[in-house]
Amino acid sequence: MKYLYYIYQLLISPLLLLLTIVTALAVTIGCTFFDASWWSYYPGKWWSWAMIRLLLLPVRVEGREHLHEGQSFVIVPNHQGAFDIFLVYGFLGRGFKWMMKSELRRMPLVGKASEAAGFIFVDQKGGPKAMKETHDRARAILTGGTSLLVFPEGARTWTGRMRRFKRGAFQLADELQLPLLPVTINGSFEVLPRWRGFNFVRWHPLSLVIHAPVHLQGHGTEAEHKAMEETYEIIQSSLTTQPVEIPEGSYNPND
Repeated sequence: MKYLYYIYQLLISPLLLLLTIVTALAVTIGCTFFDASWWSYYPGKWWSWAMIRLLLLPVRVEGREHLHEGQSFVIVPNHQGAFDIFLVYGFLGRGFKWMMKSELRRMPLVGKASEAAGFIFVDQKGGPKAMKETHDRARAILTGGTSLLVFPEGARTWTGRMRRFKRGAFQLADELQLPLLPVTINGSFEVLPRWRGFNFVRWHPLSLVIHAPVHLQGHGTEAEHKAMEETYEIIQSSLTTQPVEIPEGSYNPND
């Protein structure tokens, strides 16, 4: 069955590529000339949904009752693999903007579409000035129920274990006094782990667990660290992925 699934992937790969190109062009053109709030979300949502459905991956979602209508959140999921994007975008059921690495701006078509959609690119080497500009852009976006999604680990896990959280998302939630929305992603690591690179995907169920919002208790560094620890524990509590051992020296744990 595994090899039949690989053959199936080869057969549908031109369709997946075509969907990606059409979606990127639709987002770029739609956001430039029409209603950017609509075009920045729905084509990407449908593309993500189609990618997972065409690959025959089952999806289960729990906790949508925590997505309160009209409330802006800083959404913080764990980062298991490349399929996190399809899973969250296609199945979370809430419009949001992405916060992503500035390197992704250089991706053909997708980078231009992300820029047109108003996603926030983070220059991780830009220092305090770049961070202030990032927060200013986020402040302008997080109104009227629009949320911002940040992977607080900063990059995909290599081993299946959750990485340490970076402080940026929690600083943003503190500054804007917005609730954090923890989301546990399961299955994406098994489908396509980072250490396998660009390869055939493996069939495995995917799931999203949307937890109750976490509200910062007060302001400042102490409140941010407390919220970071609480959010980490909440996400970890629903994580079912079994970590794998990768030979030491075969990857950079800080990357």
